[in-house]
Amino acid sequence: MAAKGHSLRDRQIASLKKILNLNETLDQKDEDDAHANGLAPAGPILTADGEPIWKVLVFDDLGRDVISSVLQVRDLRSMGVTMHMHLSASRHPIPDVPVIYLLEPNAKNLQSITSDLQKGLYSPAYINFLSSIPRPLLEDFAAQTASTDTSEYIAQLYDNYLNFIVGEPDLFSLGMQKEHTYWALNSAKTNDEELDHVVDRIVSGLFSVVVTMGVIPVIRCPKGAAADMIAGKLDRKLRDHILNSKDNLFSSNARSASSATTAASRPVLVILDRNVDLNPMLSHSWTYQSLVHDVLNMKLNRITIETPIDEENPAKGTTKKAYDLTATDFFWEKNAAVPFPQVAEDIDAELTRYKEDAADITKKTGASSLEDLQNDTSASATHLKAAITLLPELRERKAVLDVHMNILAALLTGIKNRQLDNYFQLEENVMKQKKAEVLEIIKDDTKGNDPLDKLRLFIIWFLSTEQEVSRADWTQFEEALAAAGVDTSCLAYVRQVRATTKMTQLTTINNPSSSTPSAASGGGGADLFGRFSSLSSRLTDRLKDTGVGVPTNLASNIDTLIGGIKNFLPADRDFTITKIVESIMDPQAASTSAIAKTENYLYFDPRSPNARGTAPPPPSAVRAGAASQTPGGLPGGGGGLQGPGMGASFGQRRQGFTDAVVFTVGGGSMDEYGNLQEWVKRSSEGRARKRVVYGSTELLNAREFIQDELERLGREVP
Repeated sequence: MAAKGHSLRDRQIASLKKILNLNETLDQKDEDDAHANGLAPAGPILTADGEPIWKVLVFDDLGRDVISSVLQVRDLRSMGVTMHMHLSASRHPIPDVPVIYLLEPNAKNLQSITSDLQKGLYSPAYINFLSSIPRPLLEDFAAQTASTDTSEYIAQLYDNYLNFIVGEPDLFSLGMQKEHTYWALNSAKTNDEELDHVVDRIVSGLFSVVVTMGVIPVIRCPKGAAADMIAGKLDRKLRDHILNSKDNLFSSNARSASSATTAASRPVLVILDRNVDLNPMLSHSWTYQSLVHDVLNMKLNRITIETPIDEENPAKGTTKKAYDLTATDFFWEKNAAVPFPQVAEDIDAELTRYKEDAADITKKTGASSLEDLQNDTSASATHLKAAITLLPELRERKAVLDVHMNILAALLTGIKNRQLDNYFQLEENVMKQKKAEVLEIIKDDTKGNDPLDKLRLFIIWFLSTEQEVSRADWTQFEEALAAAGVDTSCLAYVRQVRATTKMTQLTTINNPSSSTPSAASGGGGADLFGRFSSLSSRLTDRLKDTGVGVPTNLASNIDTLIGGIKNFLPADRDFTITKIVESIMDPQAASTSAIAKTENYLYFDPRSPNARGTAPPPPSAVRAGAASQTPGGLPGGGGGLQGPGMGASFGQRRQGFTDAVVFTVGGGSMDEYGNLQEWVKRSSEGRARKRVVYGSTELLNAREFIQDELERLGREVP
């Protein structure tokens, strides 16, 4: 985890706070003195009379996603924002109230702003674009403003570089779900104009990330395919900005310390094509964060859980509850990357601690419960004062534990119904599975209630196995999956892309002794800690004692839910992308096979006059160069196409880095992010602290990746 104030999320929040303060520079004191949640300053900027400036915030889809992932409504209130609305929503006039627009610079949005100003909805307007507005659009907007005589209502117009969404301190995405980047970059049906749009949007997003971080990185990428094209365009964009801007975004005093000119003191940006390793997009994980993403479909740190209105009468239907997993959630911050059994143990420990703290306060004051304490005037003044001071913190803890007990209940149900523990265990040892064993699992009707899990297991096995799969075998697998209720249209593409991923996969197990699940898992439900099965009764007791509001079915059925779930720690396994990052960041410790894979990666240094290449090739040239390859292009071989950039010298290949940004083109996985952070933690023990920021065009769970990307590609295979 990056130090406070220096993570990507902290920097994005600082930029958003400045926008919400009408682009007034905050005092250093304001930057340091955080609001209660550590996200917003104590209050909004004031007028000359000492009155706060109240504002309206209007955003488009991307603006909403950017701001909602890091700020809550109370944070907006603390910044003087009284109302926040979508640009396309029906809005009423609020005369003489400033409006802050946070949106993408496109013709539709500009027309909407002009319409707002013409109607006199707000005044004045502070227009903030999420990325730099192209000159033709700016000229069109100027013409619209002149023709409608609304220029007097515009107070500011700013280019910002915030068109990326931050989910965790070191996790971001470009929010490109609608572009379907994996499909677009691998489909023969994508025309050059569409491909250019996708690549330019990625380059724009990465440029914004670099600007927000405040330091120009060294760029590394494999030859050929999309990563090569993106790296070349980003290198050129950064060079052009440095050369053509008198006061460029990296020359301010605030960034001078971090913008050192030596390559070794700067981060490395590693851009990779998704086809380097597809397995993390499909795998079943056993960590809390990945399970929430997979089972509960988390989006922008929000999950929605469906629970019965009445447990005794299912006919009454269900109700939906939404939960935000924010930076202030101490339990999420502590347990997001932890294996599921340990999370269940920690819930028990936290409930115990809460009960003890609550009992301690009530004992000192003589009250029978926290609720009685609020109405009790007989308690001694000293003890009462201490208790009232602690009450808000206890209530906050109770609310957080309430949320996570609801999430735990939903996860337990999902794990039990889909038998995710079995699939996870099978994938941990997928290389050992024989064809007949995999076929038997697919045909087994008792292996969970979601047939997509069988498809995920089969694809991972097929992409990983060294066994030869004949045409007859393939037909058998297809028929078995279809009989299980699976849409097999994606398999034609998976079969094509196997050659690429087989050449680039580098998954290794670091600790062979832990590569197989402990005896606990083999015991058919015996637990990891020797007492996991008794957890249910303890949790039930805690729930009754503390009054944490959870569904009634959790207390009554938790024993049943936990009883059949296998519990074990995941193997200490590094994914392909983690091994690639290690070979670039820490070549001294990397394996020979990993270094061999990255030996021919291109090297760009936008600050150096040497580490540059020709202009990036047009999309059609990339297509021609990759025509002889399987979809996605093969890193290390550009099919004879000379890409931009240059080969790294021996010194550049071995220099090492302490900071890195890893970006996958075509979709990112929460499992992959967690794996990278595990490696960072492990490799930093007793050594200089490393930091890796993980990003992607979009964060997808396995269902979305299969249905929105792979199936579309599979249908296009002749």
